[in-house]
Amino acid sequence: MAAGDASDRTAEANRAFRSESNLDWEDATDDEASRRGFIASLEKPVIKGEDGRAVWDLTDYAFLSSEEAPVTVNPSLWRQARLNMAAGLFKVTDHVYQVRGHDLSVVSFIEGAEGWIVIDPLISTECAAAALGLVRQHVADRPVSAVIYTHSHIDHFGGVRGVVSGEDVTAGRTRIIAPEGFMEAAISENLIAGTAMGRRSSYMYGSLLPRGPRGQVDAALGKIMSSGTISLLVPTDYIGETGREMKVDGVDMVFQVTPGTEAPAEMNFFFPGFSALCMAENCSHNLHNLLTLRGAQVRDPRAWAHYLDEAIGLFGRESELVFTSHHWPVWGRDRLLEYMKKQRDMYRYLHDQTVRLMNQGYTGIEIAETLELPDELAREWYNRGYYGSVSHNVKAIYQRYMGWFDANPASLHPLPPVEAGRKYVEFMGGADAVLARAREAYGKGEYRWVAQVVNHLVFAEPENEEARLLQADALEQLGYQSENATWRNFYLTGAMELRDGVREAPIAGTIPPLDIVGCLSPEMIFDAMAVHLNGPKAAGKKATVNVHFTNTGQDYHLALENSVLNHGEGPLDGADATLSLPRATLDDIVAGTADLQAVFGSGAVSVDGNGEKLGELFSLVDDDDFWFNIVTP
Repeated sequence: MAAGDASDRTAEANRAFRSESNLDWEDATDDEASRRGFIASLEKPVIKGEDGRAVWDLTDYAFLSSEEAPVTVNPSLWRQARLNMAAGLFKVTDHVYQVRGHDLSVVSFIEGAEGWIVIDPLISTECAAAALGLVRQHVADRPVSAVIYTHSHIDHFGGVRGVVSGEDVTAGRTRIIAPEGFMEAAISENLIAGTAMGRRSSYMYGSLLPRGPRGQVDAALGKIMSSGTISLLVPTDYIGETGREMKVDGVDMVFQVTPGTEAPAEMNFFFPGFSALCMAENCSHNLHNLLTLRGAQVRDPRAWAHYLDEAIGLFGRESELVFTSHHWPVWGRDRLLEYMKKQRDMYRYLHDQTVRLMNQGYTGIEIAETLELPDELAREWYNRGYYGSVSHNVKAIYQRYMGWFDANPASLHPLPPVEAGRKYVEFMGGADAVLARAREAYGKGEYRWVAQVVNHLVFAEPENEEARLLQADALEQLGYQSENATWRNFYLTGAMELRDGVREAPIAGTIPPLDIVGCLSPEMIFDAMAVHLNGPKAAGKKATVNVHFTNTGQDYHLALENSVLNHGEGPLDGADATLSLPRATLDDIVAGTADLQAVFGSGAVSVDGNGEKLGELFSLVDDDDFWFNIVTP
């Protein structure tokens, strides 16, 4: 069913936002900065994979050519969405270039003595290759001498094989530099909770929505995630301490490690020869997430502010520009210092004031409803809540310190959504009464309340079409009014699935790519098996299996008991069975590139002992259902 119009209340709210906010709508600084140094762009901004499918297509966003925001989009978000359309190859300063608008993230290129140093090669190999092609065509056709991963999120390493081959790395022709802990952080986040995060990411980035003024317009950090081939190459060099100096292809660099900020493993670095500071994703032109809506561990805003302050002290006086792995650079020492200080103080303010009110007995929801950034921080465009929001970041800080429980005993053991929904509907006089009163509230523009109350009816009676449609209408209006891109995408995706149901679609990276699986330690793979063990089905069952890797000679064991799968190094005496196979075969099984039955019939795998026990163990390991319901039971 098609998306609806903005209601009169929403149109009025968006017009009021434009006229009543303290933002300087005439400030053209960001527009000029986003286009400064432009050299060239792709003839057509469409990047295709080997199968001819578009993995990146900026033509979908042609509707953003209008300067005036439609009433279905918050005018501040419309401004950010238009800024993120500045795409192509840009010269940042001598020897420093960026390709922007070719993925969610930005890839930077540093001109070394012999080749290119590539910083954060995007999500997809196709997009990274296209970016490198632009640089080679319009600046210099040189090899890639080094790749730097600033941190452990997939939009900063996934396209690495688009700029360098594994053979070049193995042969020592290309170095790959990353912060200490990179591999553990990059793998664990995508492995343990990857399916749930991936499904929620389809909401967060709006990947299922049509592009347009009534659908997905932006993802705050960039337009959207590309949908090409994901890859990973293991770093050759790790940075473990702040102040480490390194010469890479003739270019001097000084590093600052910043663990626990925007990512568990992250680093900033300074180029003394260019007076240029790369701040990874610790600075950006929006308020970032302390807890992403897709799900993750809560980030530490106090540490974030500390490392920003440290970067100012270490590099601020020598820097003439700051560039990051999203958005556009900031030029000029005075402006970059103001930018970094106000980003620092934004995270510190949110932390300190949330904790202050928490210690006065307020809950996370209560604090989020009242806490606002002071005007001197909130009026800066780069502090606006396009990606993170004050509301959900405050709740994240509360969660970091206090957890999920607000200390009210009524919250300690609430009924689950379906049962609670039925009770609420009964208490409110039945479905017809709920809908009648909810429609009245909708007419008054009380969309938050309508979404909250009708949600009970949807969970009580998921087949009630009137309830689903009213819930969708309320979510849609909330999305149209939202300044935050990820909130908008969540609201509108929820509305779409309420109307049309869950529609499966290709999503990049839903199965771990073989590159990533090949980087896992055996312990990581066995941990992944353990979290997929169906505990109730395993009740009362016991099994011990030794695993022998024929190509490496390594031995491990798996032990099923008490509905838990434990593992360890070395074989167990008297194990029920021994599974012998090459490590690469296990990688194929985990990555989904090989059929389990076919592998066992290929001769590459042998089983000694009780094969039935091995089969029983594998039968207890669940497959993930990516397309689980979110807005309905």
